[in-house]
Amino acid sequence: MTKIKIVTDSSCIIPEERLKQIDIHTISLSIMIDGVIYANQNELDPFEFMTMMSNSKTLPKTSQPPIGEFVELYDKLGEDGSDIISIHLTEKLSGTVNTARQAAQLSKSNVTVIDSDYIDQGLGFQVYQAAKMAKEGTYNVDEIVKAVEHVKDNTQLYIGVATLENLVKGGRIGKLVGAVSGFLNMKLLMQLKNGELEVVSKGRGNKTFIKWAKELEKKLSSMSVEYLGMSEASGVEICEEMKTIFKQALPNLTLPIVHTTPLVATHTGKGAFAVMFYTD
Repeated sequence: MTKIKIVTDSSCIIPEERLKQIDIHTISLSIMIDGVIYANQNELDPFEFMTMMSNSKTLPKTSQPPIGEFVELYDKLGEDGSDIISIHLTEKLSGTVNTARQAAQLSKSNVTVIDSDYIDQGLGFQVYQAAKMAKEGTYNVDEIVKAVEHVKDNTQLYIGVATLENLVKGGRIGKLVGAVSGFLNMKLLMQLKNGELEVVSKGRGNKTFIKWAKELEKKLSSMSVEYLGMSEASGVEICEEMKTIFKQALPNLTLPIVHTTPLVATHTGKGAFAVMFYTD
């Protein structure tokens, strides 16, 4: 059977213990902060980046990879006759997946491009599933794509933000909502659904998030949850508190907490967190 290789982008997060089990190829989005362009986010320490972002006068800017980098990678991976499945962050947040589609048309290799509709570990769920099946070597492209779509359809991703400043500056949420929430010192809980952010709840203080977590815990206990992960941008304390709550419903799952990438932190701002899970 033809070998299949998996490509994703630097917005994808897969916890270390899972990453060790698979083989993937990552193409990096670039970040510009204070006039300096970092073509590869590995050049930036994710914790140091939070301080840099807080001290910066302007919001860091992210840019999708050049089409030439995609074509070069696809051609190289397909030299041995391998098929390629390329899975990327939602096109609602970046044009990366569309660039990948254009590159697939130009590449000499056989490339299938998927818009994950997600980001961070939500994207990572799909990449992990694809890479795990590809490594087993007994599945074809259509079978892997079908499994990835199943994971996508059964994924939920929630984002909690302590400040809407970055989302407003980046044009990701209405300016009126941002202004009111900032004035009232409100916290906002949103769901990333079909690539769009939808407000779930808002209120003052972290009690808003804890109340939501307790409500979600009740729902999780009746679900067949395969995996749940949390990501944070200097929001580890609230994640630890929610982990304790979720453990009551999911005692047999690890529930990892991962510091998110500079790319994601740019959009969410300091103090943000995300809770992502998928069901069977």
